[in-house]
Amino acid sequence: MKPWKTLWLAALSLSLSAVAPAQAQAPEPLKVIRIGVATGGVGSNPVRHGGTSTALAYTDGVLEEEFKKDGVKVEWTFFKGAGPAVNEALVNQQLDFAWQGDLPSIVHRAGDVKTEIILGSGVRTGLYLAVQPDSGIQRIEDLKGKRVAVFKGTNLHLAAARALASKGLKERDLKLINLDLPTSQAALASKDVDAVFGYVGLFDLRDKGLAKVIWSAAEDSYQYTRQTVLLVTDAFAQRHPQAVQRVVNAVVKTTHQYSDENRRAELFAQWGKTEYPEKVWREDFVGQPLRVRLSPLLDPFLVGIYKDSAEQALQLKLIRKKPEIDSWFDRRYLNTALKELQLEGYWPSYAADGKLQTR
Repeated sequence: MKPWKTLWLAALSLSLSAVAPAQAQAPEPLKVIRIGVATGGVGSNPVRHGGTSTALAYTDGVLEEEFKKDGVKVEWTFFKGAGPAVNEALVNQQLDFAWQGDLPSIVHRAGDVKTEIILGSGVRTGLYLAVQPDSGIQRIEDLKGKRVAVFKGTNLHLAAARALASKGLKERDLKLINLDLPTSQAALASKDVDAVFGYVGLFDLRDKGLAKVIWSAAEDSYQYTRQTVLLVTDAFAQRHPQAVQRVVNAVVKTTHQYSDENRRAELFAQWGKTEYPEKVWREDFVGQPLRVRLSPLLDPFLVGIYKDSAEQALQLKLIRKKPEIDSWFDRRYLNTALKELQLEGYWPSYAADGKLQTR
């Protein structure tokens, strides 16, 4: 062989050997799935948590069962700092999946943290306004100039801001105080604040005569309810797309089981062992079918709320730039799950205006 051919073949061999490993390198075997939950729950070993399809998957151990045969561990981390704390973990690449509300997830997307929204889990969740019983406050419009507590940076924040705006009020019209849910309830009981935007824990104060619940988002409009979703990081989805599909399938299957109205009593009895008593969950779901509250669909309503929330967050200077929303919703996994489980059309879809879509 001529010398120049030998040199050319040697160079080609070196070039291919340098490129081939990068092209052929398979992802490392999956050993653990790390899921972050934007609530502290209650108790420990195990933490008790209720209210959503993700909570049901956690309590029933469906993901652990799904991946047990592969020797894959599922790690759940509950964050008392809620959505903002989950964002810190995402930035530090400590999570693969996250259950998180609209505002904190919009904040991380605006900060170029790469995630995909893969299913709804806690859509149209309640928001309530409670006041001191003798305050004289009877409606949202009466909050002007009052001390009002809300957990800023969470999905309660923007839902409350939307409700205020619908009544002609802006945050600067109130003395808005940033308190987490337990602290805000204690502040209302001790009369350190006049009103609280919160969740079903306010019912307990009401039943003790320490508060009066004067407004419910679900009774007013779904536009003022709170939204949470399950997200996956882009990095995990690229390395382990089949694992993502299995997670979605397992959660959707569990969601379907508990969307059966015949299991309503069983569902609330189970959740009654978590953050709130059974009667509280029952009241929160009054007049709302399980298929509506437990729906995993990424429908126009949910996308519309996230778009509105992104604009709100920008106006309130909670983010520096408005993130693109449409491509954030990755329906591939959910659509596959619905088809494989023969559940297409099972859950109702809602339009952007919050009204039920007709097929």
